[in-house]
Amino acid sequence: MSKKFWDEKHETMPVEEMEKFQLKSLQDTLKHVYSNVPFYKKKFDEMGVKPDDCKTLHDIKLFPFSYKNDLRDNYPFGLCAVPMRQVVRIHASSGTTGKPITGPYTAKDLDDWAECMARTLYAQGIRDDDIVQNAYGYGLFTGGLGFHHGALKIGCAVVPTSSGLTERQIILMQDFGVTGLMCTPTYALTIAERAHRMGVDFKNSPLRVGSFGAEPWTVAMREEIHNQLGIAAHEAVCSFQENPANSRNPLATQSGSPSRPGPE
Repeated sequence: MSKKFWDEKHETMPVEEMEKFQLKSLQDTLKHVYSNVPFYKKKFDEMGVKPDDCKTLHDIKLFPFSYKNDLRDNYPFGLCAVPMRQVVRIHASSGTTGKPITGPYTAKDLDDWAECMARTLYAQGIRDDDIVQNAYGYGLFTGGLGFHHGALKIGCAVVPTSSGLTERQIILMQDFGVTGLMCTPTYALTIAERAHRMGVDFKNSPLRVGSFGAEPWTVAMREEIHNQLGIAAHEAVCSFQENPANSRNPLATQSGSPSRPGPE
């Protein structure tokens, strides 16, 4: 029988203990950026605050917010808090509304990201005996590799199809006995529509769970995905600027794998 939680210590931590953990992490972060990122040192100094002024979680209001333009204005690596020799991978946004936003990662960052994504996927009911098809884009887009490494950490067999070639996606899902689908919600609906035209009924297949994100979607879309594919459709809430991701998931407190539950 699979365990109920991926990381029971942190997922069931009492509130008081969690707040102590959060405060220590916040204090460490403030000290690190003040010492290593000139942009934030200048911001702190302009506001007349020092990292040691953070005594409680409520003190976060004393410190400067980060805005999206801050990320653009410091392109490409002005906000990097470690020497570039420690960076092992660089992702970037599309830059459709201006300069792209870069996401440099250390090896430790990638480990933490995989751990966070594993926790997300595990809460959604994905287990080590699942075959998951990752139809998120691979490349500069940060999400595809995040889902990939999270599923690998759980121990899943990952089918790294990336996006596109929808009929091939459907054929592989049938032939491989795919049980989990990871992609954007609109692409999930595209797969469902093409499958219908091909005469494929995923309600009578091993497919049972989906992890969908990287774009806004509605409850109506989730219901449509559930109705057309017959799966539990979960939302993975992600932000490129705030990796790793987290999950809003109605089944996070249940043990074992959900078996085709309906939408909330």
